[in-house]
Amino acid sequence: MFQYRIFPTKKQVHKLNETLNECRWLYNHFLEKRKTTYEQEGQSLSCYHQIDTLGLLKQERPPLKQVHSQVLQNVAVRVDLAFKSFFRRRIAGEKPGYPRFRGRDRYDSFTFPQSGFSITHDGRVVLSKIGSVKMVYHRPIKGKVKTCTIRRSSTGKWYVSFSVECEPEPLPETPTQVGIDVGLKTFATLSNEEEIGNPRFFRKEEKALARVQRKHSKLTKGTPERRKHRKVVARVHERIAFRRDNFTHQNSRQIVDRFGVIAVEDLQVNRMTHNHCLAKSIADASWSAFFGQLSNKAEEAGRQFVKVNPAYTSQTCSQCGHRQKMPLDIRIFDCPCCHVQLDRDLNASLNILRLGLQSLGLAIEAPGFSRGELSLEQ
Repeated sequence: MFQYRIFPTKKQVHKLNETLNECRWLYNHFLEKRKTTYEQEGQSLSCYHQIDTLGLLKQERPPLKQVHSQVLQNVAVRVDLAFKSFFRRRIAGEKPGYPRFRGRDRYDSFTFPQSGFSITHDGRVVLSKIGSVKMVYHRPIKGKVKTCTIRRSSTGKWYVSFSVECEPEPLPETPTQVGIDVGLKTFATLSNEEEIGNPRFFRKEEKALARVQRKHSKLTKGTPERRKHRKVVARVHERIAFRRDNFTHQNSRQIVDRFGVIAVEDLQVNRMTHNHCLAKSIADASWSAFFGQLSNKAEEAGRQFVKVNPAYTSQTCSQCGHRQKMPLDIRIFDCPCCHVQLDRDLNASLNILRLGLQSLGLAIEAPGFSRGELSLEQ
């Protein structure tokens, strides 16, 4: 996916907003038809059946003719995917979450699945029914472009995203291996004793966020002033998201460039946030985004990436295998068997690396020992 910022003119912004509004109306219409048809007739409408009704809908609602035909077809696909996800979650025993109707500010993107867009030689994007839009073409697109998605952010900025099909570019092979233990005191501890500090972006912006939210709450609901000030609140959240995304991208890129084998914990972050004392800090750390970017970059670079069971990695000695209880307030692992003293997170990262190498079937090299320590063979 290649994403670029675009700067439409006022006339183009009006057309983009009108396109979003018509797509939102069509989404709600398709959703209502599926709901009423099932309640009255006990039948489920298919995606292709709803696409076939677009001709009649254009006659009943002329503004739909101002939107590219494939964009309208993609709306039906989105409704179909929403219902498929609903039934999948219901079968799996998860919270189903029935597809909801979209309000004015709850539909912020539309997609050209195959045609209706092009990129000019001077770095502009041409959109059907909208025109040629200025684009910040900061890096060339690699591969064959498949789809084009236009998105409006919560702060009113516009972006274009191109999904492409391309061959991965593997990096030169390297024998280095690393295990990564994530935490809250430090964002990540590597098995080579390196640490990545926890930036705590949300915590640093809490006062600024509280200030703008306090002012926002004092404005009367439904007034233009409150609607305008909503973007100020959104801008603070956007700034936090940008900084967090930049942090995880840069650190995942450095790790993939340096190491050939990467082992991490297979954490269930959604379940961990049920702890109300740590939920805000865990969400601020964005472990899931970090692991996802590591996995994607490792696959593209030809690196070996593996997730291991995190059970007892902090309670097991990485030198002799002795296991003991380790409350969260104890930060040093002091083994009574081999008398090794290690930082709690470093010990866990060594265990994660060992488990990762075992799951990959690779030879395990014993780490260097100092005097007085016991090796695994002893």
